[in-house]
Amino acid sequence: MFHLLKWLYPGMKMKRWLLLFAIGVLMFSFGGALATNYEYLGLAEEEIFMFVYRVAGSYNYMATTIVGFLIMTIGACLMLYSTRSIIRSIIAVLIPDRSEKIVDLIFRERKLGRGPAVTVIGGGHGLSVLLRGIKTSTNNVSAVVTVADDGGSSGRLREELGIIPPGDLRNCLVALADTEPLMEKLFQYRFEGNTALAGHSFGNLFIAAMNEVTGDMETALKASSKVLAVKGRVIPASKEHVRLDAVMTDGTVVEGESQIPEAHKKIRRVQLFPKEVPAVPAALEAIESADAIILGPGSLYTSIMPNLLVEGVARTLKNSKAIKIYICNVMTQPGETDNYTASQHAKAILDHTGQGAIDYVLVNSTPIPEEMWRGTSSTPVEVDEDKINAMGMGLIKADLLSATEVGRHDPAKLCAAVMKIIYSLGTKD
Repeated sequence: MFHLLKWLYPGMKMKRWLLLFAIGVLMFSFGGALATNYEYLGLAEEEIFMFVYRVAGSYNYMATTIVGFLIMTIGACLMLYSTRSIIRSIIAVLIPDRSEKIVDLIFRERKLGRGPAVTVIGGGHGLSVLLRGIKTSTNNVSAVVTVADDGGSSGRLREELGIIPPGDLRNCLVALADTEPLMEKLFQYRFEGNTALAGHSFGNLFIAAMNEVTGDMETALKASSKVLAVKGRVIPASKEHVRLDAVMTDGTVVEGESQIPEAHKKIRRVQLFPKEVPAVPAALEAIESADAIILGPGSLYTSIMPNLLVEGVARTLKNSKAIKIYICNVMTQPGETDNYTASQHAKAILDHTGQGAIDYVLVNSTPIPEEMWRGTSSTPVEVDEDKINAMGMGLIKADLLSATEVGRHDPAKLCAAVMKIIYSLGTKD
């Protein structure tokens, strides 16, 4: 009985249809009574009066009223139960493997559909970690993803087929997917051996094939999203073939995203080649219409920065009324952010975009035991709060650390911290 009442919860959008259903039943009953000159209605009324008389020993208006309300209650329960059964029958055909109660499924989807519009900007493993968490709080999520990757399977497909690299796009699709684990494993499966397929992931090949079929990567991602039942949108920052270069502090230039960390030099700035690269209109629209914009987590120079260098992205980001959050990495990254503090991470972004790109910096507050990172090339990012505040940004600390992966964010903790910021601080005037 309790689960039946769930259909009447706020936001389910069921009460209006149940009311309309009830009005229809009443109209049908009234029409039937008119068509039969009240003959059968009179018989039913007479039987009820006689039943009350036999039970009560005399005619009682209150008893008749109670019987009337009892019949109404039974009728309402029958309408609710029948509506639920119809929905279950339809869902059972469309989604046969659902073990979750239908009312809980609908309630969750309605709730997620009312969630804030969140646009995340970045790439790599860090972005997919965030997306895995965010999709549990809102369906209105857009991922603007870097297209500067030139290593591994993505780099090979980029060179051989002339397409934008699909690797980071694939990871975001899988992270936002609401599908069977087997499908996720399939998209992440990487071929082995000595054949031409060795090193390629099935998901990369699938997206590349979809691009050939549809003739456009943006359309290919939308089609792939349907296959994986993706919650939200995955949008490439640009559809142009670009290269990421880094200008080092010694004046040398390192060409190619995959080569930048290998140089092991201090980075002054990064730039795209060609420099003027048009953004995908949907990416700019997602930034412009967002309630919250999140930068990172992920590689500072090779995952986050390439998006901000695409024409129009930084300008749209700064002009947006949304709250802007930069999620700082838990650990420094060898070859990119050696010895960087939290303020230096944020300053690097502002140096490339100008003031107004970040409102708050979200950092991990949980200490990482030294034995977990001693001997590695990474160290925990030092949080220098005073310098962050001096740059006009707020600092928010939270437990973001994964219990299973050293130096990584936990999706659930990250989502909880981000949503708390969004709901407590909201959009700016």
